[in-house]
Amino acid sequence: MDKKAINPAPLGLSGFALTTWLLSMHNAGLASATMLPLVLACAFAFGGTAQFVAGLFESAAGNSFGFVAFCGYGAFWWSFGLIVEFFPKGLPYVGWYLLMWSVFTTFMWVATWKKAVALRLVFTAVTPTFYALAFGALLGIPALGTLGGYLGLVTAALAFYLAAAEVINEAWGRAVLPI
Repeated sequence: MDKKAINPAPLGLSGFALTTWLLSMHNAGLASATMLPLVLACAFAFGGTAQFVAGLFESAAGNSFGFVAFCGYGAFWWSFGLIVEFFPKGLPYVGWYLLMWSVFTTFMWVATWKKAVALRLVFTAVTPTFYALAFGALLGIPALGTLGGYLGLVTAALAFYLAAAEVINEAWGRAVLPI
């Protein structure tokens, strides 16, 4: 019997979704700064490491999009955690950091135009999330950061849905949740 290859995408999507949800709660003003250690732990362990591992498995499967997305956003979470933990608060150029992630996210979003609708929706939500956070930091407009937090919650919910759909559909052997 041939062994079926695993689908690493639900792991990567779950790491992305859970970490994005926690940080977005903070950005939206729904959680205090005391939540940041929890976000950082999740950023290193699940958002960073699990996504990066999923990306490596996507590479082995020949999926360039999955490789770039999961390894890229895994590296985002590691770098985010390092910035928050080891650099002074109010670090200049955070807006530029977020803007460059916005650019990365934009070209990944364009690539989703040839992918499943649910994946396209995740990237349709995360793209303005990054831009709102970037311009909020660049222009010193806290309301844009708050908006980015709420957009991040939408992004996380969509990523959780896609992760769940992929696991549930595989378990049931049919499309229970459409993607």
